[in-house]
Amino acid sequence: MERMMTTLSGKRILVTGASSGLGRHFAQVLAANGANVVLAARRRDALEQLAAEIGSAAKVVALDVTDPESVCNAVAEAGPIDVLVNNAGVSSAQPVLDAGVEDYDYVMNANLRGAFLVATEVARGMRDQGQGGAIVNIASILGLAQGGQLCVYAMSKAGVVQMTRQMALELARYDIRVNALAPGYFATDMNRDFLSSKAGEAMARRIPQRRFGNFEDLDGPLALLCSDASRYMTGVVIPVDGGHLLGGL
Repeated sequence: MERMMTTLSGKRILVTGASSGLGRHFAQVLAANGANVVLAARRRDALEQLAAEIGSAAKVVALDVTDPESVCNAVAEAGPIDVLVNNAGVSSAQPVLDAGVEDYDYVMNANLRGAFLVATEVARGMRDQGQGGAIVNIASILGLAQGGQLCVYAMSKAGVVQMTRQMALELARYDIRVNALAPGYFATDMNRDFLSSKAGEAMARRIPQRRFGNFEDLDGPLALLCSDASRYMTGVVIPVDGGHLLGGL
């Protein structure tokens, strides 16, 4: 019987949005499990600090996902990539009738346009090197359901879900797998205040597992999609939400 293939040893993995939050955690976990990680974000000082913690398995590249030139330069500097963890993103919460063009552009430029720019640039490199690869887009359960006062954010993540499926269909011929994680509610700098509020506590009680996620809850699904254990999976969106979608948002 073959051993499980979730090893990441020797894989070169580009993690966008690696300067904080889930991206920082993803980079640490991937490096701890044998990957060589390329840390990408706008805040180079935070990346350098993380790289020092990780050690020789980490490389730093500056990246602004909203800037096509920055994307091209960062991907070229990163070198041949086996796996992309397409994580960079922002959030903005307001009632839909209060959302203006500036809010729309801010969220969409980072979460959807930026994710598309990075994914397609990396995919071109994977195609050209002829060895295939894997792209893991970080979506959200709000790309699969609805939540109050998060219309633009939910729209952007729904776009990431459809982008994942469409790219999976078109890139399979190059042996490039494209899947997505759809996290539920995890405490990050973007939502920590809300999750600790009374409204947040009420939301936690509606989740079947009666709690918000811990970053470590994403480690197994991430390792699956980044490794050869998912070699026959593409176009898949995996919710990691404690059953939140089962009861509605």
